[in-house]
Amino acid sequence: MAAWLALSLSLPAPGAQPSPATAARLEAAVTGAHRSERDRSRDADRHPTETLLFFGIRPDMTVVEVWPEGGWYTRILAPFLRDNGKLYLATGKADARTRDEPGGLRAQVVGNPGVHGVPVFTVLDRGSYDIAPAGSADMVVTFRNVHNWMAAGFAAEAFRAMYRALKPGGVLGIEEHRAKPGPQDARARSGYVTEAFVVGLAESAGFRLVAASEVNANPKDTRDHPKGVWALPPSYALGAAERARYAAIGESDRMTLKFVKPAGPAPAAGK
Repeated sequence: MAAWLALSLSLPAPGAQPSPATAARLEAAVTGAHRSERDRSRDADRHPTETLLFFGIRPDMTVVEVWPEGGWYTRILAPFLRDNGKLYLATGKADARTRDEPGGLRAQVVGNPGVHGVPVFTVLDRGSYDIAPAGSADMVVTFRNVHNWMAAGFAAEAFRAMYRALKPGGVLGIEEHRAKPGPQDARARSGYVTEAFVVGLAESAGFRLVAASEVNANPKDTRDHPKGVWALPPSYALGAAERARYAAIGESDRMTLKFVKPAGPAPAAGK
């Protein structure tokens, strides 16, 4: 095990344990009737309650979800933050087009303010990095997206954008498909990324790793599939003939990392 990971696992999670009220409100958002059976069916693989509590979320926070895509986590975050917090949804440019179509994410969210409140939509993509006002967010979260930014060639800029959006002391929560330790393909063509590479990206932007969780680990995932992570559910890229095999494995093995933005200036770009 790499020295940085051994150190991170030895650190206690910063901050107090979640209050009973916070835990109850989050559980209400996860179990709410507004979530479809399709969404709920993935809770056993994605552990949303445990993951968000590990990050230290509270209902009075300003939170940025980066690349929500279909809105699986949005449908938990928005009700949780509706009354006392604020939610920014920073989509990619392609998602910014589809989110506004009938039935898209904006229609789902804006069409039901009694459940979702009024999230603010922004964009994170090449050349567009203003995901929230600088220094305004208590937390930024993103789920299984680092490999996408690597493939598009702007992962470093994405991490700097998340750093700028956070207040000093703010939290960055990352969940990502976890590659075996070793050399990293810079474009992450398999969809898997090493923990060391993710930590390096975050530290280069100025973040400090404070804790790592195995809540989203999957020891059944060998991480060497044809067509990479997309062989597994929910994509099943190898088709019906292999579906039962990959359904038995479940969703990918994932890292769950918690970073903080320390006080002081960020490193210069490229450092």
